[in-house]
Amino acid sequence: MTDVRVTADANLLASGALRMRPDAAPVRFIDTWHARHFTLILSDHLLDEVDHTLANRYFMQRLIAADRDAFRHLLRRQAVITPITVPVVGVATHPEDDLTLATAVSGQAHFLVTGDHKLLELKTYQGVIIVSVHAFLALLPGLEGPPDTTTR
Repeated sequence: MTDVRVTADANLLASGALRMRPDAAPVRFIDTWHARHFTLILSDHLLDEVDHTLANRYFMQRLIAADRDAFRHLLRRQAVITPITVPVVGVATHPEDDLTLATAVSGQAHFLVTGDHKLLELKTYQGVIIVSVHAFLALLPGLEGPPDTTTR
């Protein structure tokens, strides 16, 4: 495993629980994490957001309860759960996105992987590189350690 630390938003994580298309980027993200190619940094807030997302109708129709529970358990058991120690307020368009940024900064993540267009427009925030899941998966094979953010 490399020392690359990554936070992902709740929608990406929940989408990664859907195994209908193994080649889908969110599934590949989860599989790559599960294979220990990077460390996933989450917070209680993000875990709650994943729970909330998995409870919506879309996921309820596509995942049986046992699979939703197993995914929640996997996140809680294998991700690094960090307390939010660095407040972020008013940076993102939604307060929950500020908490996602706060998770990444508090957990000293190198990357925040998200599909949120407003967050992606930031590109970086307090040393955290903000990328889409496709961009992150493209970068991952070349990452041998923490990325150099001094030139960004």
